[in-house]
This record gives sequence, structure tokens and C-alpha cells, in this order.
Amino acid sequence: MRYYFAPMEGVTDSVYRRLHHQYFGGVDRYYMPFLSPTMHRTLSHKEDRELPVADTLPFVAIPQILTRSAEDFLWAAQVCRDRGYEEVNLNTGCPSGTVVAKGKGAGMLRSTDELDRFLDTIFKDSPIPISVKTRLGLAEPGEFPALLEVFNRYPIRELTVHPRVRKQFYQGDVDMEMFRYAAANSRNPLCYNGDLNSRQDCEQIAAEFPQIGAVMLGRWLVADPGMLLPGGTDVQVLEQFHDALLEEYLVLFGGSRNAMFRLKENWSFLLARFEDSEKLAKRLRKTTDLGEYRAIAAEIFHTCKLK
Repeated sequence: MRYYFAPMEGVTDSVYRRLHHQYFGGVDRYYMPFLSPTMHRTLSHKEDRELPVADTLPFVAIPQILTRSAEDFLWAAQVCRDRGYEEVNLNTGCPSGTVVAKGKGAGMLRSTDELDRFLDTIFKDSPIPISVKTRLGLAEPGEFPALLEVFNRYPIRELTVHPRVRKQFYQGDVDMEMFRYAAANSRNPLCYNGDLNSRQDCEQIAAEFPQIGAVMLGRWLVADPGMLLPGGTDVQVLEQFHDALLEEYLVLFGGSRNAMFRLKENWSFLLARFEDSEKLAKRLRKTTDLGEYRAIAAEIFHTCKLK
């Protein structure tokens, strides 16, 4: 079984990926938060920073592209190839309202005809292999068989299926019956994504779907960064990881405000793993003082038991 780290905008940036690999590891591929090309066909400063030359990375990273324009996708795919990447991932699953309203992400699942035309163009001309991340549909799981029929027409390197529809976002149960349909009917290799909150959950998927070669983890791996290690997450290593993130963000963002803001996004997942942390969590979320932030974080690590 291969383990992939899902792309999470505002959390799993280039600093996070590098330090996670350094302090924890266990991940076979890190998928990058999406690159969204525009008509100007240039990378922003942030996009350029987040897309380093592949050979400079000590791990496998996969760029993800979010667009409804086949021409823009092909331009971005060429940029990724020029920087040494061996695969790009098409995002047809992002449930964000602003993304879907523009026909991107899960908005691409609205019309199978439009999706088919898009895929036809990019698979004819892409300079690099393409994987796809998708959901079951916009509103109803019953939309998925027709979508899978479209995906089956193309040589997708790997199809990652999150078995929820867009309107669920990340709430409610995953639809395992529809994932079983995918496992039985997909002509492309599959990866499972959704509600994997422990190594045991991953092993259960592997046992139930022996034909599935990979699983993708997101929120729960941020909450438990050492989940994939034999000994799990060690709180001392977690503190070192957090402190290293803070120091690098202070330099990257040129000050404490944005560095703390970025790490508070991380804490929104981590805090659920610490027992009796509610009062400290409230103080952590409210503080704007770097010294106080450091002290509260240290108190959480040293006094709250890791679940």
C-alpha cells in the first residue's frame, strides 16, 4: 500500500511538506495544493516558490492543477514538466463555493459532455502523465457511474476517488457502496481518499480492496503527523516539528502575525488530539503576541496528554 498526503490549501505548503518529511516521513507522495493558471500564463511569486525544481526535493511531490480551461491546463503541465515533475494531478473534486461557481474543481462534474471534451483535449496533448482527483458528483452519488464512464475513456495514471458529493463538503458519511462500484468498474488504477483517521483505517481499506494500490490522507494526517510510523506520533517530535515550522514561517512571512495565522490553521486539526486542551486552545486562537503564543504552545505540548 502506498500512502499519499493530500493537498490542503493554507496548510500543506512547501515548508510543511519538507519538514513533515524530515521529522516524520512515511509518505510515498506529497500532493501540492493546487496551481490555478490564468490567461496571463505566468506564475505568481507564491506559485513559483511552491513549485521548486523537482530534483531539489528529497521526496516525491505531485503538482495539482485547478482549471476549467484545457489550454491553461496544458500550459501549466508544460511548466511542471520543465521543472522536472513526472506527473500532474487534475483537481475535479474541490468543493469550495467560489471554485465551483467558476466551473472548476467539483464544478467540472456538472456536465459529463464538457468534462469529456476537456479530458479529450488534455490527454491528446499533455507533455506529462495525468492523474485525477474526483468526487462522486455535485449533489447525488447516483451521478458517479456516468462520470466514471467518462474517466474510463482516458489513460488516467491514477484516479483518486473521495466518495462524497460536493454538497457534503467533508461532512456526513462516505459512500462505500459507490466506492465499491468504482473498484469493480474503473479501468484505471484507483486511490481511496476520505475519513482515514488511523493506520488501521488504511489497512482496513487495503484488506477490503486488495486491488487498490494507494490511499490518500488529509485532515487526519495533519492532526496526527506521525500516523504512518510504527510508533505513531511522538509528542516531543511533534513539538520540534511545530517549532521548526514557526521559525521558518517567521522568515518566510517576514513577521509573527502571518506566521502565527498559518500555524493556527495547523492547530485547528492538532488540538483535537490533545486531552483537556480547551482553555489553552481558546487562548491560543485569541493571542496576537508571539511570546504568548510560544508559551501557550509549549504548555499544550508539555501538559496535555496526546490521545
